[in-house]
Amino acid sequence: MKALDTERRSKAKERNGDLSRGLLLRLELPSDPSLLCAVRGAVERLTESFGFSAPDCRAVTRAVDEALTNIIRHAYNGRPDQPIEMFFRSVHGQADRKASEGLEILLCDRGPSIKRAQLCMRALEEVKPGGLGLHFIQQSMDIVEYKRAHGTNRLRLVKYVRAPKREVNS
Repeated sequence: MKALDTERRSKAKERNGDLSRGLLLRLELPSDPSLLCAVRGAVERLTESFGFSAPDCRAVTRAVDEALTNIIRHAYNGRPDQPIEMFFRSVHGQADRKASEGLEILLCDRGPSIKRAQLCMRALEEVKPGGLGLHFIQQSMDIVEYKRAHGTNRLRLVKYVRAPKREVNS
């Protein structure tokens, strides 16, 4: 059993590179929509413990949920048995031109490559269900990057913690 686990980790490292630097949480799950509730709970708790405001916790959780839904629906055509890997890391960067700590979320799937033209958002004025996931993701996160490497689609989401606004006493 131990050799199999080591082999699986080695293959994941080969596909995704060394993602252990700053690693807070790693999840492996099948593309089963019934697991989205558990992932939302984990993301919500992680963002709370990371120090995000309540609205930012909800925004990050919604962005991850939308991204996972898109992976299940579009990369895997609704098949509930396909692999998804998630890496949550602490990163340092820039938010509002100030050095800030951030949370990086990397979602990896092995679906077919996505063409940039397929990543289209419908007009917000169009009143109909669905099609707003990319808007939610873009609005919620500070960085949204997509790339394909080693047969894996990688969606990188980053949200920086912003210091709460202080009231100035006169």
